[in-house]
Amino acid sequence: NSGATAPMDFEAILNEVRQLQDVSDRLDSLAKQNPLLTASLIGISGCLRDTATLLEVFVAIKRPALSLISGNA
Repeated sequence: NSGATAPMDFEAILNEVRQLQDVSDRLDSLAKQNPLLTASLIGISGCLRDTATLLEVFVAIKRPALSLISGNA
């Protein structure tokens, strides 16, 4: 990181959140269809869902903070 600040594209991040949630849902579905892989697929699905949640929290925290800094509040 060079220290330069670039505008954050929160909608792009939220789009990635939706994609992670979709992949998590598909893995949950596959887990139900593949008993030998159920535990592994559910674990991976949970990690993806947790990551999506963290990204949502990141956006929720950073978006208002950047608005305040830029004077757009």
